Amino acid sequence: MSVLPMVFTSGWASGINAYAVVLLLGLCGRAGVGGEVPEPLQRPEVLIAAAVLFLCEAVADKIPYVDTVWDAVHTLIRPACGAMIGSMLAGQSGGDLSEVACGALGGTTALVMHLVKMSTRMAVNSSPEPFSNLVLSVVEDLGVAALVVFALFHPVVAACIAGGLLVLGIGTVVLLWRKVRAFLRRRRERRLATAR
Repeated sequence: MSVLPMVFTSGWASGINAYAVVLLLGLCGRAGVGGEVPEPLQRPEVLIAAAVLFLCEAVADKIPYVDTVWDAVHTLIRPACGAMIGSMLAGQSGGDLSEVACGALGGTTALVMHLVKMSTRMAVNSSPEPFSNLVLSVVEDLGVAALVVFALFHPVVAACIAGGLLVLGIGTVVLLWRKVRAFLRRRRERRLATAR
């Protein structure tokens, strides 16, 4: 398994749903699917905890405004998980890559993706209809699952896809926030015009 691409991809995915990453890597490791998965991720107690927390996130993430609170709480958790997984992957490879450097890469990637997810969700929550939040959450869950499993077999291609999605996510956040700011400015101008 190529370590740096796998660290980047798992960091990207951890920024969206860290519990899904731990659960998927652990289950794939136990099943012997894909490359080498660090032993701590395969332990039964880790898999049980990750499964329970994944189910909690799956519910919380689909409810408008609850997802914003959940994301705020996970501002430290997701990057820490990305860093931990990156460090474990480097240690597992037995190569010359520094566990600290891979931890930093995984944690930083997770933090940036977490901020993209959180910002996108806050913008989507300003929409009057409730379905966009649900659709976005399902797409995120499926995307994380697909890319993490794909990365076990094709880490370089998966890292390229994750990088492209990260850039696309940053661009989407910029576009969404511009639209939200323009909407709020127009509403404020209408309110001021009505008050006169």
